[in-house]
Amino acid sequence: MNGIAPRTGTRWVIGIVVGAFFALPLVCTFLFTISSREGAPTLERWAGLLDPANAGLYRPIWTGLANSLVLAVVTVVIVLLVLAPTMVLVALRFPRLRRSFEFIALLPLTIPAIVLVVGLAPIYLQIGRTLGTGSWTLAFAYGILVLPFAYRSIQASIDAVDLRTLTEAARTLGAGWFTILVHVVAPNLRPGLLAASLISVAVVLGEFTIASLLNRQVFQTGILVVSKSDGYAAAMFTLLALTFAFLLLLVIGRAGRGRIGRKTT
Repeated sequence: MNGIAPRTGTRWVIGIVVGAFFALPLVCTFLFTISSREGAPTLERWAGLLDPANAGLYRPIWTGLANSLVLAVVTVVIVLLVLAPTMVLVALRFPRLRRSFEFIALLPLTIPAIVLVVGLAPIYLQIGRTLGTGSWTLAFAYGILVLPFAYRSIQASIDAVDLRTLTEAARTLGAGWFTILVHVVAPNLRPGLLAASLISVAVVLGEFTIASLLNRQVFQTGILVVSKSDGYAAAMFTLLALTFAFLLLLVIGRAGRGRIGRKTT
């Protein structure tokens, strides 16, 4: 196995190449935001984001960002409280349904967003009549949108753990199903749950098509509105969103590694 594993130098080269691939567009965007006609870089535009005089101009972005954060929270709750327990139930009680469930979970990957909107439009007409037209209702559509990515993340953790043995041992000791899910299953699936949560947040912050066609105001639609009058502001807010997602990735990755390290000790 040692002969198959890549050397340290090879890993560094791969890491640098991949990092440069993702960092180059971000660096170019940042240079664009600090460029000036005089040629000297300036941070005046970045300082303008906090200028009260520009509050009216940037209001669509701040409103959309607040709506997107609420949507991210609701979508993560749907993934953790609906999808994850269902996958555990299928793995423990109905293993023969795994292929069918996997097919249904991965199906949204094959359906374009515009087609999803056509199917969801009549449903959201009824949702608007019963629950209102608040942006938070998009979480139902986003729950479907993130389903394939969240499923893969959680299923990888399920496959890496002997859930049947763990749950049977907990049942033998008198634990109920709620206790088993919270104190036995969830800690062992933590890397997958964290990854699914991260992907859900990233998808919600970057989604535009469904929100635009259903006439909901989110972060991406707010950026589009502001970009018509200030292209620099749109670029700056996009950079901030990508930085937030990257930092969230680091935090979740470190938390997952910390958990694994504590288990091995």
